[in-house]
Amino acid sequence: MGTGEQLVTVAAVLLGALTTHLTNYVMERSRHQRELVTRWDNRKLDAYGGYVDHVRAGIFLAVQLYEHRERLRRSERSERELSTDLAEGERLRGRAFEQVMLLGGDEVVEAAHELHARVRAIDWQATGRTTGTLEEWRDLNRDAFRQINAFHEAARVDLGVRGRVTGEIHPERDLLLPAARRDGDGSTG
Repeated sequence: MGTGEQLVTVAAVLLGALTTHLTNYVMERSRHQRELVTRWDNRKLDAYGGYVDHVRAGIFLAVQLYEHRERLRRSERSERELSTDLAEGERLRGRAFEQVMLLGGDEVVEAAHELHARVRAIDWQATGRTTGTLEEWRDLNRDAFRQINAFHEAARVDLGVRGRVTGEIHPERDLLLPAARRDGDGSTG
């Protein structure tokens, strides 16, 4: 074998080694990127789910306080205890909100801001910081649940989940109200 043939053989071996190295590098980098995306998606899912859970829990605490204060339904707990629970719920919701702010895409962050504002309005009326009629109270709650759905939509897009939670297949639903209070003025009669 001549020198030229040996150089071609060495060049072919080096080219093969380089190609193998580059292929392994690209595949490893791709695998690492997929792991990062999956890890962040899992964290986002936990943050989004946790935020909505705290929002809904806070709304239900606000409803208990509002109904107690307005004498729509008595509670075994005092107004002070209910207010303390609501304040703790606000604190937890705020922490969950911050996680969404850190991890969420632009649309999710905007939807979270809108939802946060709606829930604050509910909290304010429940605690008496603002006043309003029972119908205005219900409208605040309807609006908050519509905004929860908007948050769900934004989160699903951010996570790459197909489908929608609103629209023709999933029509808007109203508040579930006890029959005695559905059309009345809120009295317990």
